[in-house]
Amino acid sequence: MSTGNTGRQGLGSVFATLAGRRQRRRAAGGLYLALVEQARRPEIFLACDIPDTPEGRFEMVLLHAFVVMHRLKQDRPAAGLLAQDLFDLMFDDMDQNLREMGVGDLSVGKKVKRMARAFYGRIVAYEKALDAQDDAILAAAVTRNLYGGRPPDDRAVALLTAYLKEQVATLAGQSIDGLTAGIVRFADPSPAPEVPAVETT
Repeated sequence: MSTGNTGRQGLGSVFATLAGRRQRRRAAGGLYLALVEQARRPEIFLACDIPDTPEGRFEMVLLHAFVVMHRLKQDRPAAGLLAQDLFDLMFDDMDQNLREMGVGDLSVGKKVKRMARAFYGRIVAYEKALDAQDDAILAAAVTRNLYGGRPPDDRAVALLTAYLKEQVATLAGQSIDGLTAGIVRFADPSPAPEVPAVETT
């Protein structure tokens, strides 16, 4: 009994799996580059009074990564693997950055694990606020995470809260086909000149 067709079908399945994995990784790369570029835009730092420090820049990357993963979550399971690839790519990049900064090999793994736990914590906090549709909860979360313990101006917090909600709404309107192709479009960081302050206490 010939098994030639079965063998070819098996190889075809393997190649299809590998091709799909490569496509997801390319898409994750496109999403990551776009979110990092958006996270580095100086006008956001200036308008929202975000500390231009390694910690502040790290938090902005996490904020934008959350926005993208929040959108991908809406199309699970189809986008679940892409979200995982994006997560893996982001923390592989952070691992490499730490090594380039001279952090010792024994410390890198621990630091990356702490960063990953921090990201999970932010996901929970931002998701909770968005699900509750409560600006005060969201404002408290961004204050706690983005300002490093430095009491921010109420207007800056309100602008950042409005910015985050705008990005979530913008990505909600994008098709999953574009995102799985590695294309994401953020709203321009142009907060309205008059935004009511949000009570954070």
